[in-house]
This record gives sequence, C-alpha cells and structure tokens, in this order.
Amino acid sequence: MSQPLADRPTLAEAVVEAMRDGIRDRTFVPEQTYSVQQVADRLGVSRSPVREGLLKLEEAGLVQFSRNRGFHVVLPRSRDVAEIFGVRLALEPAAAARVARRGDDDLLAAVRAAMDALRTAAAAVDDAEFWHHDRELHRLLLVGGGNPRAANIVAALRSTTALLGPPTSAGPRDLRQIGEEHAPIVEAVLGRDGSGAAAAMTAHLTSTGLLLVAQAEGVPADHPDVRAIWDDVVG
Repeated sequence: MSQPLADRPTLAEAVVEAMRDGIRDRTFVPEQTYSVQQVADRLGVSRSPVREGLLKLEEAGLVQFSRNRGFHVVLPRSRDVAEIFGVRLALEPAAAARVARRGDDDLLAAVRAAMDALRTAAAAVDDAEFWHHDRELHRLLLVGGGNPRAANIVAALRSTTALLGPPTSAGPRDLRQIGEEHAPIVEAVLGRDGSGAAAAMTAHLTSTGLLLVAQAEGVPADHPDVRAIWDDVVG
C-alpha cells in the first residue's frame, strides 16, 4: 500500500535532513552522480519521498539534476555565502534593535539564558550544544523582534552555509571566541541599547560571513579576494 498523501511531506522533509547530513559529512560529494534509487536504498524509503526531498534541495540550489543521469551535489560557492549573509544582515541587526527597544522581561530573560547556555557549551567544548544554543539565540532575537518568517528564512540559510562545516575551521576562532562575539549583542539588548545591538549584530555576522566566504573560496581569511567578493555582493 502506498504511503498516505498526508504523511509524505513529513517523510520528504526527513529525506531533506538526511541528505543535508550526508552532504555535511561528505557521504554525498559534489564530484559524484547519484540516482534517486541509490538514495532510496541508502535511506530505506521509497523513491517518491526521495524525489520530493530532492526537488526541495534543488530549489535551495544544493543539488542539480542531469537528464537521464541522476543528480549531483552543489555546495554553496563563495558568492552564494556572501549573498546569504547579505540577507541576514538585512534582517538580524534590525530585529536585535527592536528586541532591545521593545522586548518584555520574559523575552530578555530568555535571551540571557540562551547566552549563558552558549557559554556553558563553549566551556565544555560541546559542538552540538553550542550550535543549538547559537541558533536559538538568533531565533529568539528574530522572533522577539516581530519576524517569525524571517526566523524561518534565516534557519534555512544557516542550513545551507552549515554544509561547508563550522566556521571555526575557517580561521582562528574557537567556540569560546565565537560565543563571546554574541556578548556585545546580548549586553546591548539587555541594556535597551537598540543602536548598539544592531551594530554588534552587524559586526558578528560580518566576521562570520567573511570567514565562511574564505572557507568556500579555499583561501585564508585575510586573502584580498575574500573582501573583494564580500564588498561586491554585500556592499
């Protein structure tokens, strides 16, 4: 019996996540062509949800189909990364400023708790927990700033850049240093300093974005091409 139609989106999303994980850990690599059947066999599902999931990944620019040959993985290029951070810079600093100016006590307490959890995970060198709390802090600021749709957009964009690996591998920052880049944002938000929160968020996103552009380009973070790409795309 075929799977109920109502269940298919859930399974297709599971395929998307499994494929993202496989791209991230290099189970699926750009140099190789894969078939829908190969993925279905690997994941233990039918071809229908695999096709649905792959179409979603194609829309996100992460896979490309070749006629009668299957598909191959497409990792984000340096200009793609710069464009993603350009979108984030258009959304997140303004949201952080709004939280600083309008956030209620419960929201500010949640922001403080997320920062504390980020520091705890960094001290424990727990990558999984660290990135969970990093995403949660950014999500809180976007949703709290009145942008739940923007939070969903940023989550999807972060899923794309995460395929390159963590930005710690692109430069000298460790988890503690990345965590502390969030401290000026949180301090400004808790201090009701909207312009300070926006400036701190801009600095953090710019620092991370430049590192990931360098990682995608395969050059050191201080290579002149990195800033040239950034300035050309982000301005």
